[in-house]
Amino acid sequence: MSETANQIPITAIIPMLTAIGDRSWEQFKTLEINFASQYGVKVWEDVFNFRLLPALDKESNKWLLIQKCSVKH
Repeated sequence: MSETANQIPITAIIPMLTAIGDRSWEQFKTLEINFASQYGVKVWEDVFNFRLLPALDKESNKWLLIQKCSVKH
């Protein structure tokens, strides 16, 4: 994980966890886009993989995976 990803404040991650907990895909996507715009895609990838995903319970992880896989490109 990058040094920058380690320095991202938890207050930047909590709204994403809340959106996942509320099962609000649109809110999560908006937060994800804003985060990547502010910190960069590489930092987002690190934060997502090493800070956000490990914090999820099994059902939330499953929900997020289903949402990401069902999005039409």
